[in-house]
Amino acid sequence: VSLARFGHDARMVGVVADNALGEAAAGELRRHGVDTGALRNAAGRMGLYFLTPGAIQRPSEVLYDRADSAFARAGGGDHDWPALLRGASWLHVSGVSPALGPAAAEGTLQAVRAARAAGVRVSFDGNFRPRLWQAWEGDPASILRSIIFEADLLFASHRDIELVLGTSFPQADAGGRFLASAQAAFDAFPKLRRMAATVRVQRSVDHHALSAIDAVRDGAGCTTHVTAVHELPAIIDRIGTGDAFAAGVLHGELLGMEAERGLEFGLAAACLKHSLPGDFALSRAADVQQVQHGQGFDVRR
Repeated sequence: VSLARFGHDARMVGVVADNALGEAAAGELRRHGVDTGALRNAAGRMGLYFLTPGAIQRPSEVLYDRADSAFARAGGGDHDWPALLRGASWLHVSGVSPALGPAAAEGTLQAVRAARAAGVRVSFDGNFRPRLWQAWEGDPASILRSIIFEADLLFASHRDIELVLGTSFPQADAGGRFLASAQAAFDAFPKLRRMAATVRVQRSVDHHALSAIDAVRDGAGCTTHVTAVHELPAIIDRIGTGDAFAAGVLHGELLGMEAERGLEFGLAAACLKHSLPGDFALSRAADVQQVQHGQGFDVRR
């Protein structure tokens, strides 16, 4: 949705339940400019999640109800990936997809391998959700390793790399841990070109400080960029902020921005999403740029 709002052609590939709820989900995507021609209807249920918002010292909590959904039961063999990827620049995949069950995991792996074979760049957002993996006793380390092996761009923290590589990064500061984990990822995954993440400091449930960091492969080493820190008091909703960040960074990639500029745009998109309720970041590129340039709080008339 964010990429469509930024003015790019975006297509969703997946499965929704063959009922009114599935139709509503597809319709909501279309309403925001996403091409749903590759969405299939299948027998089964829609996966759901429920959010209990936090307050004061009580954190927010997510309850998943996604087992045995139409999407989780579908395999990648149900999609004609060469046809679906024709003309695409990027395939973006969320780590939530393989976490939903063995069929979804195999389908995700087929998708990224097909993209690589077609010369389409692969972007993968780790989105590690322990409760989803535990529901079917999946092996996240081996499955995620296979997916990341095909990725050009990875959205992940040092904790994700610790999981997939079975190691640890004991550096005292967040920047040091990220840099060490990025170098380890570049060593382990030769196709990986860039790794990016946000760095979040939680001062309270509704007051966070957010920055972003990335590493770009540079020969045997890597070049790192770090943004300024943004204070975010009175947060409305932090759900979906990681997706907004990923969309902003991909926006930079699609426009050929320098990595540092794209990282800053991604961070601004994530910061702006904290002010919007719901899962979708409905900002336009111009809205994000106004946050980047600090254009004030006056009513726009």
